Amino acid sequence: MGVMPIHRLLLTMSGPMMLSMLIQALYNVVDSMFVSYISESALTAVSLAYPVQNLMIAVATGTGVGVNALLSRSLGEKNYEAANRAAGNALFLSGLSCVLFSVFGTIFARAYFALQVNDPEIISLGRDYLFYIMLFSVGGFGQVMFSRLLQSTGKTFYSMVIQLVGAVLNIILDPLLIFGLGGFPALGVAGAAVATVISQMVGMALGVYFNLKKNPEIDFALSYLRPSLPIISRIYSVGVPSILLQTVASLLTFGLNQILVSFSETATAVYGVYFKLQGFAFLPIIGMNNGMVPIVAYNYGARNPGRIVQTIRLAICYAVGIMVVAVVIFQLWPDKLLGIFRASDAMLAIGVPALKTLSLCFLVGGFTIVASSVFQALGMGLLSMTISVVRQLLLVLPLAYIFSLSGKLDLVWWSFPVAEVLAGALAALFLRRAYLRVIRPLRELDYQF
Repeated sequence: MGVMPIHRLLLTMSGPMMLSMLIQALYNVVDSMFVSYISESALTAVSLAYPVQNLMIAVATGTGVGVNALLSRSLGEKNYEAANRAAGNALFLSGLSCVLFSVFGTIFARAYFALQVNDPEIISLGRDYLFYIMLFSVGGFGQVMFSRLLQSTGKTFYSMVIQLVGAVLNIILDPLLIFGLGGFPALGVAGAAVATVISQMVGMALGVYFNLKKNPEIDFALSYLRPSLPIISRIYSVGVPSILLQTVASLLTFGLNQILVSFSETATAVYGVYFKLQGFAFLPIIGMNNGMVPIVAYNYGARNPGRIVQTIRLAICYAVGIMVVAVVIFQLWPDKLLGIFRASDAMLAIGVPALKTLSLCFLVGGFTIVASSVFQALGMGLLSMTISVVRQLLLVLPLAYIFSLSGKLDLVWWSFPVAEVLAGALAALFLRRAYLRVIRPLRELDYQF
């Protein structure tokens, strides 16, 4: 990571992860597509479950981001003992997290849906789905963490295989368990959850194998699993802002669902569909960032600012290019995208203008996501959190509420593009500040960013 040309290195590190994230986006769409064949209520239930699922992903990936930054930086400094202890503590934290979420899912799954809607069918379907996802969350946490450990040492190909196998297996199991095909029981919405947890368990098993057999940079001795407060603090100094960043997204989705359900349950379903579809734009960029963060962190530890700047510039160019393509697709074929989910005439009437408006935020969103990941790699996670909180809690949600007072649903969707432009300007300001205060001082020659 310290000598390979940046363009080739970024593609090598990020390419497999971008592909795996695209596959993950496809899995998310297919999952909801099959559920939509049950009923629109089933699709709404899965959409309402998204904030809690996203919270689980936030804790898993946020911890992984902290480990990525600490482990890669330790390797860049040739401090292998610190790298091994970081990996061991990461596994300890993942195990603790899955226990907490399993307890929550067992006790509060039904109450969570009853808090949002009064429809007994949606409450029952949502509880069935969320109960299995949370009770058996060990697969999800394990898959994410073992993948992150492989990414930290540059083994992104194996990380891609983990994601690929899990996603493909889930796509295969979904129709079998939802509709009872091939001799399997017809579990309905619960079948989608069972398919997910089985796939995650298989992904975790692959992660264990690849780390033990293909990742010699990390020693998985049991002694490294002993929790260390200083190491956990360093992991979460970067990871907590990332967790909070995605937690804010969960709070946004939860709050926005309450606003949208006042218009109709169909509006909530449309928003849920949008979140599935926008993954094809955002998840590849997140995958690229997963490859970018170790590069930036490694070269930060190695005191090589020139390679840091080159990596950031290239990542921004790729992100903006991906987003431009996504906007074109959403603007030209919103009805075709909604048709994937068996959209009714009422859903099309709401969804077509919604997708056209919401997709405008992509144009700035790609840059903002890259900037946030740069801050995490440099140990400045607080800046990432600030951008997210400002964009979603201080801008999107209040704007959506204010616009909803007009009684016009189409106006509510505009809260996203408006907030994204303001957040992008703030991210640019913070990125300039990070360069001047952190990156440029690493070298004597002035490198113009």
